[in-house]
Amino acid sequence: MQTPYYLIDKSRLLPNLEKIAHLREASGARALLALKCFATWSVFDLMSDYMDGTTSSSLYEVKLGREKFPGETHAYSVAWADHEIGEVLVNSDKVIFNTVGQLSRFEEASRAHIRGLRVNPGVSTSGFDLADPARPFSRLGEHDPRVIEPIADQISGFMFHNNCENADFDRFDAMLTQIEARFGPLIKRMEWISLGGGIHFTGEGYPLDRLAERLKRFAGENGVQVYLEPGEAAITNSTTLEVTVLDTLFNGKHLAIVDSSIEAHMLDLLIYRESAKMEESGDHQWMVCGKSCLAGDIFGEFRFPAPLKPGDRLSIQDAAGYTMVKKNWFNGVQMPAIAIRELDGSTRLVRDFTYADFTAALS
Repeated sequence: MQTPYYLIDKSRLLPNLEKIAHLREASGARALLALKCFATWSVFDLMSDYMDGTTSSSLYEVKLGREKFPGETHAYSVAWADHEIGEVLVNSDKVIFNTVGQLSRFEEASRAHIRGLRVNPGVSTSGFDLADPARPFSRLGEHDPRVIEPIADQISGFMFHNNCENADFDRFDAMLTQIEARFGPLIKRMEWISLGGGIHFTGEGYPLDRLAERLKRFAGENGVQVYLEPGEAAITNSTTLEVTVLDTLFNGKHLAIVDSSIEAHMLDLLIYRESAKMEESGDHQWMVCGKSCLAGDIFGEFRFPAPLKPGDRLSIQDAAGYTMVKKNWFNGVQMPAIAIRELDGSTRLVRDFTYADFTAALS
């Protein structure tokens, strides 16, 4: 298969899904796939056997969830437009408003719908200001119980989303305790609570049973149905980005240029100034670089058993989350195809991209 392409391996996806299923069973919580992180619907056939539905950040994600993923469809957006709300309601089971203002604006249109409100507890685990929902002057949710209380009877649930790559159960527990202390009386008036995503409970060594007990206790003490919205947790380590070395050079370091780009194909690496992941071995250190004209288009530095040369194949690891949903046509670089390795070991191409797709994205 011609590179570049994303390779989703169902045998590596499955362990995450089995942990999600265990957590659902042990805690009573329901799990919704966060489409903002991963929306490759060709593997929804497997994922839907282990999860309860999807949650969204836009009208198009709402519609994708409704069409492609059995189960519940939760509709959230930072702001709904007048021309969107009708389709949002038709295609969702629950609609979650970001502010009291949005709820009031669409109160009449959504009156027959199950409604919720995003609440910003003012604490988070994000190490990046760019991604911190609790940053100063945040627009993400209502933060004042006094503002929420007058409209509490118009909704039946809250969404709290304040975890970000949080692999520390004790930190999760402490923040949930803070949420209960500040919003407890309002929570007890609700029927359901979403605790969002960003809890890295499928990671190696995570105390899954402690999390299950805490969620079950939270649900029981407050009389609510708990929802989780795993994104990265559902697909971590399931996918590689397969690339080929096109050229090499030496400029103080050994450099290899591949037929891919972080700007176009793994944008989060550029945004958060992080290195890609690659299985390493050997004593030969090379900087792996993308082929776009951006000077900082660099995947990272890695060790190999032999010097790299044109034609060598490389596998960028853990390449599912926030990649395919953000891929773009910068520089007109060939967009990676998408392939799936089935549980029986066979591999199939499910999507490739051509010049026609490039021109169709423009005008």
